[in-house]
Amino acid sequence: MVTARSQATAAFDEGASLVVSGVSRSFRAEDGSETRALANLSLAVAPGELVALVGPSGCGKSTLLRLIAGLDRADRGELSVAGEPITGPSASRGLMFQDPNLFPWLSVRRNIRFGPQARGVLSQHQPDVDAILRLVGLEEFADHYPHQLSGGMAQRAALARALVNHPKVLLLDEPLGALDQFTRMRMQDEVLRLWQARGTTMLLVTHDIDEALYMSDRIVLFSPRPGRIEREIIVELERPRHRNSSRFLQLRAEILDLLHLAGGEPAATRSRADGGEG
Repeated sequence: MVTARSQATAAFDEGASLVVSGVSRSFRAEDGSETRALANLSLAVAPGELVALVGPSGCGKSTLLRLIAGLDRADRGELSVAGEPITGPSASRGLMFQDPNLFPWLSVRRNIRFGPQARGVLSQHQPDVDAILRLVGLEEFADHYPHQLSGGMAQRAALARALVNHPKVLLLDEPLGALDQFTRMRMQDEVLRLWQARGTTMLLVTHDIDEALYMSDRIVLFSPRPGRIEREIIVELERPRHRNSSRFLQLRAEILDLLHLAGGEPAATRSRADGGEG
């Protein structure tokens, strides 16, 4: 359940704006063939907003996250956070994957403090390590190693490792996809609680429509490759949200229809026939 910002976390920085403008990215294979991952994509995310990216596999969602993280460069277009151009990796942009990617030879505490230690700022962030361990409920497991953790605890440790750097933008690339359904729902609430407490801008890639509806302020639907934004849906549901409410189920059906998964004539075709936008 989402809770109000607590005293313990009120001092944490809030998220920053994110702007993606006219971005395109292609990849060339060894045989010389070219794959267009993104085509003239533009997206604006407000500070502290949680936006879900939904679309078919291979439509460029993860490519976009890598561009925002600074791990790749666009062929064309511009990306910026808080008005500053993205030119490479930065601790202000955290990235969390489906696999926790914890170092197996390090304890939970040492995994979390690895980033600040590598950047030479551990002394400044040491109090944050302990605070974040408490925040994600792993203080009793601080000296455990990754193989001693459940899947949910490992993902919480990965989340803590991303948050300890005080990112302005947190990029989540299907971080809950490998978890069982029960653990996944609990982790959704955990991420929402931390989002509420920290105010971090979040971009969530997911194939789970229920997850997108349950968590996000806005859902961005991608077209098949090359990735373009087909539709944006503002999720006007009060928090905490109820997965079996009539409005939730109605929105779910509408999104499935837009993704052409509900059967019958695609929604985009009907929109054109009715004189709407294609």
